[in-house]
Amino acid sequence: MSFLKELKNSDEILLVESKTKSDVFTKLSNEFKNAKITSEEDIIKHESVPVVYCETPSSSILPKILKSLTNGGKIIITNVPDKEKIKLELITKGFMNVTTFDDYITADKPNFASGSTVQLKLPKKAVPPVWKLDDDLDGDEETIDPNELLDEDDLQKPDPSSLKVCSTTGKRKACKDCSCGLADELAMEAKLGKVVDTKDAPKSSCGSCYLGDAFRCATCPYLGMPAFKPGEKIQLMGNQLQADI
Repeated sequence: MSFLKELKNSDEILLVESKTKSDVFTKLSNEFKNAKITSEEDIIKHESVPVVYCETPSSSILPKILKSLTNGGKIIITNVPDKEKIKLELITKGFMNVTTFDDYITADKPNFASGSTVQLKLPKKAVPPVWKLDDDLDGDEETIDPNELLDEDDLQKPDPSSLKVCSTTGKRKACKDCSCGLADELAMEAKLGKVVDTKDAPKSSCGSCYLGDAFRCATCPYLGMPAFKPGEKIQLMGNQLQADI
């Protein structure tokens, strides 16, 4: 057998006895001084064996052989009817470096102790580039002046007196028990001759149509129109009173 070239007569080898002893089994038991013969049932009694030889082993004894081998030990298998099947079983049972030859198969037990750890050096993930503005923009680049986006109407501040309404009535009319100061303000305006007529102001369920869209209902006919003063007569176009759909 060609695998005998890899071994020395002084090597310790465990021979697993099968039902039918081949000539190779008998030759190994005679040539190797440190050869030990065992049965499949007694494999677990042997520990730290460098080499194990067996013929057509069953898949059930492969884990026992793996346990009996020393780290980095070798198993040699001969008389294999289906080499691909045995090769797959060796790999799935924990052996490595499984090699198939013409008349035998060899495999190694991993050369590390059970429970040992090793640090994995994983490649660092590439950080995607951060999008940013170019720093080399010319100073002559034209930019939009935000003040140019405003017209004269936007710059006019509304009259504060026209924005204050009663929290109870929702109108610029003080309630009976006014405590917010609106009654005093209206009285002062009347004394100074500045009277605001609210009787012709637009009527609505909320009474806040004139304050602007932020205070208008979803169905308010004044939606989209600027705020106006109470009492100011607003003309609506005919198409504004029609539904969009």
